[in-house]
Amino acid sequence: MIDFTLMITALPEPGGDSLSSRRLVSAGGGFNMMSAARRQGLEALYLGQLGAGPFADIARDLLGAEGIEVLVAARDELDLGVCVVLVDQTGERTFVTSSGAELTIRSEELSATSLGARDVVYVSGYNVVYPQVADIVSEWLGTLAPEVVVAFDPGPRAADIEPTIIATVLRRTDWLLANAREARLLSGDEDVADCARTLRERWNCDRVVVRDGKNGCVSVGREGTLRAPGFRAVVVDTNGAGDVHNGVVIAELARGTSPLESLLRANAAAAIAIASLGPATCPPREAVDALLLAQPRSVTRP
Repeated sequence: MIDFTLMITALPEPGGDSLSSRRLVSAGGGFNMMSAARRQGLEALYLGQLGAGPFADIARDLLGAEGIEVLVAARDELDLGVCVVLVDQTGERTFVTSSGAELTIRSEELSATSLGARDVVYVSGYNVVYPQVADIVSEWLGTLAPEVVVAFDPGPRAADIEPTIIATVLRRTDWLLANAREARLLSGDEDVADCARTLRERWNCDRVVVRDGKNGCVSVGREGTLRAPGFRAVVVDTNGAGDVHNGVVIAELARGTSPLESLLRANAAAAIAIASLGPATCPPREAVDALLLAQPRSVTRP
């Protein structure tokens, strides 16, 4: 989708008006995660429908600038959707979404893509919360070879995903990536480490990563439970921070980086990203290296 990001002092009261101090128009949604993975050196491809129109043109140009190939031929029936993002002085964001061509993906467009054992398919909760595409995407995931890694982030509308759909997706999920709120919702636990352990056991995932804001993140995998602390950061805009974290975790795990270092690198990248306005603000790998040297951290086992 296309994000219209507006910096405001506070949300206006109903019928009121707030003056924006800064604005930004950029691709959002899955672009945030793909650009983060790409900036860590991972090849990224977009398996989605862009449609046609001025918003699709913005997305296509930004994807091209990041070196991200679009796998699905565009149809001219509809333009991409948009999301208005209101960011207040604390960095908190409020969304208003209007969907578009991204919800018109067809099953034959998905099945035409050839995937190999080293490929990771990233699925967002937004891909399965809308009835127009939920069945198409969830059924397609079930056709993927076991060697294809499926990474799933349920997203802020996890509670709105139809129960049989999210169960279907979770049964095929290898890497479950969620924030603390989503993990608590899905597990019924309160402590984030307990959430991760419960979800891994319940859905037989290879790995569960739970993002915990300034506290860093917790991961449960074959090596047990790991907690990686966060990094000091100047908070300007938290929009897309979770996407940045996901993109770095996926890129590092895919390249064979140890789980411990992957978590720390993702925390560092997210800390850098939230200091800038915009959703796709993941730093390059070299900047992550620099922060790791400046603010060394260790991973603990809770």
